[in-house]
Amino acid sequence: MKIYGCCAAFIFSCLVASPGAQGIEKAAKTHTALQPIDKIGEYVGQYREQEDPDLVMAVNLNGTTLTIEGEKNAPATLTAVGPDHFAIEGGRFDVSFVRDARGKISGLRFVANSGRNPGETHFSRFNEVGAKLNHFRSYTRQEVMMPMRDGVKLHAVILRPEGSATGEKLPFLMQRTPYGVDSMTSNAVNATKPELAASGYIFVYADIRGRYKSEGQFVMNRAIVAHNTSNDVDETTDTHDTIDWLLKNVPNNDGKIGVFGVSYPGFLAMSAGIDAHPAVKAVSPQAPMTDVWMGDDFFHNGAFRETYGFDYVQQLEGQKTDARVQSKEDTFDFFLHNRNFAGAAAAAKMENLPTAKVFLTQPSYTKFWQDMAVQKHLTKVEVPTLEVGGWWDQEDMWGTQAEYAALKPHDTTHEVFLVLGPWNHGGWGGYGRTLGQVDFGQATGEEYRKTIEAPFFEKYLKDKPGFELKDTASFRTGVNEWKRYDSWPPKVGFKPASLYLNKDKALSFAPPAQSQQAVAGSYVADPENPVPYRNRPIQATYGDGSKWRTWLVEDQRFVSGRKDLANFSTPVLEKDVTVTGDVVADLFAATTGTDGDFIIKLIDVYPDDAPAPMAGYQLMIVDEIFRGRYGKSFENPEALAPNKVAEYKWSLHGADHTFLKGHKIMVEVQSSWFPLYDRNPQTFVPNIMSAPAGAYQEQTISIYGSEKYPSHLEFSVPE
Repeated sequence: MKIYGCCAAFIFSCLVASPGAQGIEKAAKTHTALQPIDKIGEYVGQYREQEDPDLVMAVNLNGTTLTIEGEKNAPATLTAVGPDHFAIEGGRFDVSFVRDARGKISGLRFVANSGRNPGETHFSRFNEVGAKLNHFRSYTRQEVMMPMRDGVKLHAVILRPEGSATGEKLPFLMQRTPYGVDSMTSNAVNATKPELAASGYIFVYADIRGRYKSEGQFVMNRAIVAHNTSNDVDETTDTHDTIDWLLKNVPNNDGKIGVFGVSYPGFLAMSAGIDAHPAVKAVSPQAPMTDVWMGDDFFHNGAFRETYGFDYVQQLEGQKTDARVQSKEDTFDFFLHNRNFAGAAAAAKMENLPTAKVFLTQPSYTKFWQDMAVQKHLTKVEVPTLEVGGWWDQEDMWGTQAEYAALKPHDTTHEVFLVLGPWNHGGWGGYGRTLGQVDFGQATGEEYRKTIEAPFFEKYLKDKPGFELKDTASFRTGVNEWKRYDSWPPKVGFKPASLYLNKDKALSFAPPAQSQQAVAGSYVADPENPVPYRNRPIQATYGDGSKWRTWLVEDQRFVSGRKDLANFSTPVLEKDVTVTGDVVADLFAATTGTDGDFIIKLIDVYPDDAPAPMAGYQLMIVDEIFRGRYGKSFENPEALAPNKVAEYKWSLHGADHTFLKGHKIMVEVQSSWFPLYDRNPQTFVPNIMSAPAGAYQEQTISIYGSEKYPSHLEFSVPE
């Protein structure tokens, strides 16, 4: 839910105005072999990033000044510090030009020397002519403190187009956030929202209550409350009061406002569409936190997301800013030797942080968690709403689809829209051509922003044509094509299908035969040797070097050969198989214990002769966990009956994926996903958060696949 740092496409927007200029000048004087001015033109040209061909930079010569720029990168001056070596304003970045065997400039190496993402990026020269790639519109910046109804003042940054015509009235685009807004400048808004910035809006970025420069008390995902007194506040009232202040105090606004945000800001964007202020004309909740117990950040179907809750609560509740949690220890080892969340919280001295206390005392779906849930408030469509999410969102996949599902039945005016693409959390903000090792063949994020997001706000805030989405835009992976549907899941042109877990590790579209044995697969699950959820070592969620953002597309071969899970596979496919819509697991299983977790992964197995790096790759398409004790009720957990078959049915979320001819479809079943999810002791205890050491026992898990107990996945396929 939390997006940090500068990607390559955003790197130059992170520059500051030359605090290190004296250092650069001093460094330049130490070199005697700098390129002469009359030769400096040889660097001019256009350069494409080698790993991301959508990122193009242009080096231009303006008089005797060499600059570098990109579509999202404001022109920055290059200052010579050595042969073929230049520093960029501030000294935080430098550029080294690369020559081929003939001595001709063939590329450049961009190096970030400091900040959260040090490292280098390589570009190849493809054109010897420079170009004007950047079309930034300058914005003036203002900071304000806005009083709320209870007297608390909230901080905001306001950005308005510079040099606009006198009296030009513009709509607002607002994002409210717990992550701080001091970094929002003219360069930043142009880099993150270039299409909208070029059109011209009054951008507002606001710190929510109790965060950064805003006054008051921060409450994690503050629940919507009944407003019985003038001092009853929640995110809907703070949004109302913020808008009232803006309308009255920001000159030359046209009285319209749009609200957007990713993750926690997505939760806040949806709050703007509940009991909406009359000025709100459009909202776009993107990967919104919606129900943090049922399927977003902190729990999934009752299973506690231990590492995430541990790190995130410290970041937001342990301080007024959100400095990252770092760890030199493999978090797999840390959580294993601290036994349970109570032990881990005590080790970090975080057990008294507000949300950590609730984790420890209310692990079930209590009124506290239910009151925080947003979807129950979505009983009518108050404003046009664009929901956005990614297939491989490691944080908030659930919220996007849950909010759409809650709003859509009330959408009598056809103003609720959904976009699902091949992205991780917030990945649509970048180019979106690749994710980890997976290449989608096109800049999916760019296309979304230019053809859907920008036209959406242009239509509802400026009455401009161009927004043509009828309902749902879905990027079908495998074949890598955008699809348009009249609803989600789509109904027209699709039919239901099931994929059955059969004996001998077989996976088939045909149900089990009457004579098939009951147990299709079994394994022994040992809590002392849990299945890791990603390759080790496992860093803190946002720690240095963490692979958190792309773990959902990691090659699953690193665990699929273990003995403590069960794999079921089709033969090599003789034709393409497309799975579309909500994928639901219907599992019949038994355990020798009195509790247990069940994780199901639907995996695309690439052929061994696929082009590198995908040869033999095992790519998860959808996946999800279910905690057995909640089989009958999320509010009232019960012990499982040992050795008794029980049915567990839960959603693995939406998919739109084609398993290509020559691939295999695999379903993997396991009982731990550590340490993202805490270990289930596999013997029933009242509270797993503080389970005693003796409760952790290995158990035998049996997966059934027979006519009576047909374990299977349900989804839709094209007719």
